[in-house]
Amino acid sequence: MIRTIAVVFIAFLMTATLSACGKKGDPKPPDQNSTYPQKYPKAR
Repeated sequence: MIRTIAVVFIAFLMTATLSACGKKGDPKPPDQNSTYPQKYPKAR
C-alpha cells in the first residue's frame, strides 16, 4: 500500500516538473520602439 502511494506520488512529481518545461507560446516580434539589438563597446 505504501509502495503504491510512493510510486503515484513520484509519478505526479515527475509529471509536474516536466510539464513546467514545455513551450509557453509562439514567439512575438519586438515592439517598434525596442532598443535591441544594441552595440556594445569592444573589450580592451
